[in-house]
Amino acid sequence: MHALEVNFDGLVGPTHNYAGLSYGNVASLNNAASFSNPQEAVLQGLEKMKAMHDKGLTQGVFAPHARPDLNVLRRLGFTGNDSQVIHKAFKADPILLRACYSASAMWTANAATVSPSPDTLDGKVHFTSANLNNKFHRSLEPAITTRLLKAMFNNDSYFAHHTHLPDQGFFGDEGAANHTRLCDSHGEQGLEMFVFGASAFNSQLPKPAKFPARQTLEASEAICRLHNLKESSQILLQQNPDVIDQGVFHNDVIAVGNANVLLCHQQAFLNQQDALQEIRDAYTGSKQLYIIEVPTDKVSISDAVSSYLFNSQLVSLDDGSMLLVAPQECQRNSAVNAYIEEMILADNPVNQVQFFDLRQSMQNGGGPACLRLRVALNEQELAAVNPEVILTDTKYTQLCDWAKRNYRDKLGASDFADSALLTESYQALDELTQLLNLGSVYDFQLEG
Repeated sequence: MHALEVNFDGLVGPTHNYAGLSYGNVASLNNAASFSNPQEAVLQGLEKMKAMHDKGLTQGVFAPHARPDLNVLRRLGFTGNDSQVIHKAFKADPILLRACYSASAMWTANAATVSPSPDTLDGKVHFTSANLNNKFHRSLEPAITTRLLKAMFNNDSYFAHHTHLPDQGFFGDEGAANHTRLCDSHGEQGLEMFVFGASAFNSQLPKPAKFPARQTLEASEAICRLHNLKESSQILLQQNPDVIDQGVFHNDVIAVGNANVLLCHQQAFLNQQDALQEIRDAYTGSKQLYIIEVPTDKVSISDAVSSYLFNSQLVSLDDGSMLLVAPQECQRNSAVNAYIEEMILADNPVNQVQFFDLRQSMQNGGGPACLRLRVALNEQELAAVNPEVILTDTKYTQLCDWAKRNYRDKLGASDFADSALLTESYQALDELTQLLNLGSVYDFQLEG
């Protein structure tokens, strides 16, 4: 059956800010305490979505989370009405309050791991929200993410939703940021690559020394079981711990795959040549598998991290070629831009590039690939998706108007003491759930 891959991009939330909360993410740390522009951020993301739609690709929209998370603040001992809770938290622990305001759910590559139906024994599309327990601000996300996914993919005949893995480090799961899929076409059985940073139980495996390994072997193994993956559709590889210590906090900062192409850095995996041979041996497609290995002497790890070359998207076009969707930082970096030009002229399916201004996201450590969750769907499955979360020209216009009316153009540290920001944010999301026909998915809607 014909199938396509739909990218569901995260809408940047109204409280998008730079708090430097993500240890191990160089861009996040470098831009801590800068002023953010939530309106510019959401419009930049929407512009990228519209460009993909205009190329004939099916593009989805993923709603942001409600922030601040007042429930967790109350669990941590802050009492009173909403305004009092915010003021008490700001006075006692402003860093904690900013974490509860975090709009990091915009990076939907971390939202969940998705296994398409050709890879699963029961023939369903499986979703497991990531627990993201390595960072407090992200550990607040999985329950709401699951609600949003169920509102988008609400048909038990085609979709299976799983509870996120246990909320502790042994099963640290960062979602699709450490997962990619290689295949001849999106409707055929593929090879799902799970890349982990360390093992929680096996101390013999190496691990990074400086920054945390956010994805564990045990979490990846659990996802394979939950998703009823065929044995021939799964492979587990370890990320190179040395590059994690250089700011490569997820595999999608050092490698990206699409269909029969894997683009990766020379230092992406532990025991790289053995890992690449494992991939070749496990790939069951009939088409040629292209592994494009970027040499260190052409693109350094530092350049890869600062430009987010590998956090670009690779998307298949109707003519069988592939487009690299890259941030403008790749164009500005002379070494990276030179390599992209070389790759496009070489003998592989990637023959064009399009650069986007995603500065607001990039400064917080997320590029084009961070902003999207990939879901391969056949025609029946796509027909079962909530149609209001699929981008159209009309929906794009509505969302831009919604953002311009509801989002501030500047946020700094002192703004988080202003309870009006909560009111604005909740009102915006209440309107958005109607635009996207999501129903009541946020705590403030269910408790109201």
